[in-house]
Amino acid sequence: MSDANWYVVHTYSGYENKVKANIEKTIENRKLQDQILEVSVPLQDVIEVKNGVKKKVQKKMFPGYVLLNMIMNDDTWYVVRNTRGVTGFVGPGSKPVPLTDFEMKSMGIKKDEMVIDFAVGDTVTVVSGVWENTQGVIKAINEHKQIVTINIDMFGRETPVEISFTDVKVEN
Repeated sequence: MSDANWYVVHTYSGYENKVKANIEKTIENRKLQDQILEVSVPLQDVIEVKNGVKKKVQKKMFPGYVLLNMIMNDDTWYVVRNTRGVTGFVGPGSKPVPLTDFEMKSMGIKKDEMVIDFAVGDTVTVVSGVWENTQGVIKAINEHKQIVTINIDMFGRETPVEISFTDVKVEN
């Protein structure tokens, strides 16, 4: 199986978030999590001044476009291309062209690879967020989303919770 690449999909203007939600729902329904890894509508912080008041708001970096980190094959192409609101992949004809690492970095979207010092089965403590100071055992690691799934004791039963890599530390 080939590696995943970032692709750009053109959407109707204003439909970016709806397209993202529809693709994510389809991924879940068709169990394509291992083929379509991430759907992104890149945002940037902008300072707006209205009536003399500065306000920080988030605007879409690329209105009318959605970015997908996926393994391109007939199934994934079909699912994305036939999502309501998608007008097509960016590329010549109907052939999608993946973005290069340089293009992703220059847009500020590509995350640097993170080296982690824990594995499935390790006991970790949550260092920030809602579950701060909670201990749990790692059940799964998702390097693409940079999250770990840990089981915590809630209401007398084990419950899986997804936590960011940066919010956990390994217990010695």
